[in-house]
Amino acid sequence: MSNKGKVRVAVIGTGYLGKFHAEKFANNPEAELVAVADVDSEAAARVARACKTEACTRYSDLFGKVDAVVVATPTDSHFSISREFLSRDVDVLIEKPMTATLAEADELIELAESRGLIIQVGHLERFNPAVMALRGVVKKPLFVEAHRVSTYKPRAVNVSVVLDLMIHDIDIISHLAGSPVKQIHAAGVSVVSDHLDIANARIEFASGCVANVTASRLASKNERVIRIFQPDAYVRVDFQNRVVTVVRNPSAGKKGKNDTDAAPELCATESRFEQADALAAETAAFVNSVKTRQAPEVTGQVGRDALFIALSIVEQVNRRNARTAR
Repeated sequence: MSNKGKVRVAVIGTGYLGKFHAEKFANNPEAELVAVADVDSEAAARVARACKTEACTRYSDLFGKVDAVVVATPTDSHFSISREFLSRDVDVLIEKPMTATLAEADELIELAESRGLIIQVGHLERFNPAVMALRGVVKKPLFVEAHRVSTYKPRAVNVSVVLDLMIHDIDIISHLAGSPVKQIHAAGVSVVSDHLDIANARIEFASGCVANVTASRLASKNERVIRIFQPDAYVRVDFQNRVVTVVRNPSAGKKGKNDTDAAPELCATESRFEQADALAAETAAFVNSVKTRQAPEVTGQVGRDALFIALSIVEQVNRRNARTAR
């Protein structure tokens, strides 16, 4: 820690997400943004000027100078960079997807646990107020339907839409189901990139919950919606507009509820949430975990669980498409 009791943080990677991470840490009173690092010296310097901090092109220059780092580089470098800092007793916040492979994720988790270190994975939607409002509402989901589609953005085509977009819903649904995955059926296509641009997956959990998840980055509009069905309610979450709608049957579970032919009187409640800064909440949670040594909301194991499902979907789609192409 710095002599002011602040967590000394550096952000590695100053691309689209990295620059926003740097901004949040620069404005966090519990943190000291020591530096930003990027192989692109101009990008690093630009973000450093905006955040009033130092810039460097080699992350090794940060060794011995920080308590924690954010790894916001391309996914294929997450493992090597995170391992270097964990081996030097530095806590890490790794952008999603956590790593490129499960073996890499397992090695990072084992290393962090052996040294008593923090790994937090950047599943940002966990800090969306609409998602946080589901606590205590969603109890036993039986069926979940998720649609996350966006207009085309060239910056995101270096990975599949499953690892870029769908993984958000995979993490949330897995968390709500609270059960191991039993079976996955998936399909998808590559349209404008070398990776999947549209994908759909049916995920069956051991608890009996079934999820139908769709993601696309070729839509005409942006939409992020999850619909959850459980014995006592239907819940709709609009992430983009931060609206949660809950529809219940007040007579559900009461004796004699089906004694008449009249349609049940359903009760619908709608909760709207003010614009919130989920990234500021995520970075603040990381700083708090570093200071208190308490496990974060999204641990390395949680990130690994989401990665397992996402990679399983990609692998299954690729096998299906390979058979079709013969």
